[in-house]
Amino acid sequence: MTLLGTPSQTVGPFFHIGCSKLTVSDLADLNVPGIRLAVEGRVLDGDGNPVRDAMIEIWQADASGKYACPADRQNKQFDPQFRGYGRVATDQNGRFRFTTIRPGSVPGPGHTIQAPHLLISIFMRGLLNRLVSRMYFPDVALNDDDPVLKSVEPSRRKTLLAWKTEGSKDTLQWNVILQGKNETVFFDI
Repeated sequence: MTLLGTPSQTVGPFFHIGCSKLTVSDLADLNVPGIRLAVEGRVLDGDGNPVRDAMIEIWQADASGKYACPADRQNKQFDPQFRGYGRVATDQNGRFRFTTIRPGSVPGPGHTIQAPHLLISIFMRGLLNRLVSRMYFPDVALNDDDPVLKSVEPSRRKTLLAWKTEGSKDTLQWNVILQGKNETVFFDI
């Protein structure tokens, strides 16, 4: 008898080992124009315990608001040295860290403009499907009019907003909380 995996099975128990070669922790080379920053955070379960075997996947536009994707048909110059995506694993304490540039605004539904944001997917052992979220930047006036952020209940929007690290102008904090009172907002795609 041969046992075959099916698409509905969860990943694991060697998720971290199998995915570590996919790590890309710097989304933009040093010579790519834009405001460079680091994003640090933790993935925590509903009890506040670290999730030590998760992977965070990041997609974003460049500083002018253009994605590194042929489907982005905006008439904007694209920097071929800009990756626009990355993957980082959590460590034993559920921590992750990546470096990037602050993205520009991108078009939204109905001719709206979306505030600068990162598209985030969370993969981990025990999940049948990835979790999808966004990370928005603090102190951005466009956040108030972002069509996706406005679709989230006001009391829950803070779970999508990064905050500045005390004493650092170029490091932001953003945590992913999987369940409970302060659960991060996740989107159906």
